[in-house]
Amino acid sequence: MFSMALCACSGQAEREAAQKPARAGVPIDRSETAERLAKMRGQAIAGDQVALHQNVEALDRDLRRAIRLVDPARRIDRENARIAAKSVAGVRSAVWVDGENLLAIVDRNGQRSYGTIDAICNRLEPMGDTLGVVINLQSGAAQTGDELEILSRNCQLKPGERAVAQAHRQIDVLPPDVRAQHRANADAALSGPDRSGERAESERIIEASTPEL
Repeated sequence: MFSMALCACSGQAEREAAQKPARAGVPIDRSETAERLAKMRGQAIAGDQVALHQNVEALDRDLRRAIRLVDPARRIDRENARIAAKSVAGVRSAVWVDGENLLAIVDRNGQRSYGTIDAICNRLEPMGDTLGVVINLQSGAAQTGDELEILSRNCQLKPGERAVAQAHRQIDVLPPDVRAQHRANADAALSGPDRSGERAESERIIEASTPEL
C-alpha cells in the first residue's frame, strides 16, 4: 500500500514538473504582435470594446514579460500561494521570507530541483503574475552542507536572473563560496601532513602571551 502511494506521488510530481510555467525575458513575437494590432484596429472600428480591452491587456502582459517587469495589478496573494505550494508533491512546508521570496522545504534531497520549482510555479500561475515570485527550495533530509544549499529561481526566469528591481537575496546561511572554502580547508587538512605539533606550539604561544585576569 505504501509503495503504491509513493508511486502515485512520484507520478504526480513528474507530471507537474513536465508542465513548464510561463517564461519572461523573451522578446515578443513580431508577427503575433502585428496580427494582434491588426485585430485591435478592427475591434476599435467595430466598437467591440470587450475584445479590444482583452487584447490591450494581453499586449501589455506580453510587453511586461519581455522586459521582465512585474505587473503590480496582478500581485499574488501570499497566504493562498503558500497553501498552494504546500499542496505540491514532496513539499513539507512553505513560508514567505519576504514579499518576493517563498521558501519551501521538501522531503527528499532529489526533490530539491528545478522540476519542483516548476511544479510550484504552475500552481501559482492562476493566482497572478508569478514574475514577482522567487521560489527557494531546501531539503528536509539534508545531512551535509552541500545538501543544505538552497536552490532558488524566479518562476519565469532562468537561474540567477531576477525581474526588474527584484533583489538577489541570499537565503542560504552560508554562501556557496564560504562552503567551498570550508570544504577545501577540510580536504587539505585530511590529505596534508600531521600538523598537530604546529597547532600545539601556536596554542602555547597564545597562552603565554595572554595576560591573566
